[in-house]
Amino acid sequence: MTQDEFNLWMTQHDRRPLVMGVLNVTPDSFSDGGRFAAVESAVAHANKLAADGADLIDIGGESTRPGSQRTEPQEQIRRILPVLEATAAQLPVVWSVDTRSSEVAAAAIDAGASIINDISAARDDPAMLPLTAQRRLPIILMHMLGEPATMQANPHYKDVMAEVKSFFAERMAAAKSAGVNPNQILLDPGIGFGKNVNHNLTLIREMKQFKELDRPLVIGTSRKGFIGTISGEPQPNQRLFGTAATVAWSIANGADIVRVHDVEPMLKVVRVIRAIRTGVVEGPAK
Repeated sequence: MTQDEFNLWMTQHDRRPLVMGVLNVTPDSFSDGGRFAAVESAVAHANKLAADGADLIDIGGESTRPGSQRTEPQEQIRRILPVLEATAAQLPVVWSVDTRSSEVAAAAIDAGASIINDISAARDDPAMLPLTAQRRLPIILMHMLGEPATMQANPHYKDVMAEVKSFFAERMAAAKSAGVNPNQILLDPGIGFGKNVNHNLTLIREMKQFKELDRPLVIGTSRKGFIGTISGEPQPNQRLFGTAATVAWSIANGADIVRVHDVEPMLKVVRVIRAIRTGVVEGPAK
C-alpha cells in the first residue's frame, strides 16, 4: 500500500480492512522484547512483514507493556531512525510511528513515517497535535486509563463503553481545535491498556458502537494477556488462535485496521471474514 492509496482509503465509506504489522525495536516489549532491537534484525523483520502482506508497519522504540517505564525521546530516535532510513523508501507499506513524543514523531516523519500512533491520544505531549496539524498527517488516538507503569493496577470504570466513547469525543475535539483535519483521525479503544479481562471483552463485543463516531477503528488484540487468561496460554507467542478469534470478530464487527504480530495468518483471517461479509474475494493471501 502506498501513501496515496492510504489517503484514498481514509476517504472511503466501505473501506477494505487493513493489516498493520508490529515492529518493536525495544529490548523489553511484552511479546518479542529484544528480538528486533538490533538494526539488522529489525530491518529483516520489516521486510518479512511486508512480504507477508502487511499494509502498514507500526514501529515503536518505547515499550508500553504493563509495568514499563518511559524511554527518553533521544533513545527512541536512536532505535527507530536507522530502521526507517534503511526501509521506508524501499518497502511497499505505509509506516506509522508508535510514540507519545512529538520529538520522536517529527524525526520519524522526516525519515519516512506518515502516521502518528499515540497511545496517550496526544495528552502527554502538548506539541503532538500542532505537529500533526502542521505536517497534515493522520493520527491514531488511543484510549488508555493511567500510565503503562500502573495501568493494570485494578482499573475501574462505571461504564467502559460510555467512558471510552466520551474520551474519544473529547480528544477528537481537542485535535480539531489544534488544527488537525478531522478526516485524518483514527480511533483505537486501547485493548489491554488500563482494562481488565471483562473491560476488554466488553469493548470487543460492543465495538460496533464506535462506528457511530464515523472514524476508522484500529483494534490491537494481538497476543495480549487477556487472550492468555481465557485460553490458558501463558506465553504471548502461543496465543495465535486466540488472537485469530479476536481478529475475526473485530473484522466482522467493523474494525478497519487490525494491529498484529503475525501478519501472514491474520491476513488470511481478514480476507476470509471480509469475503463472508461482502462477497468480495481478493485472492490468496501472500
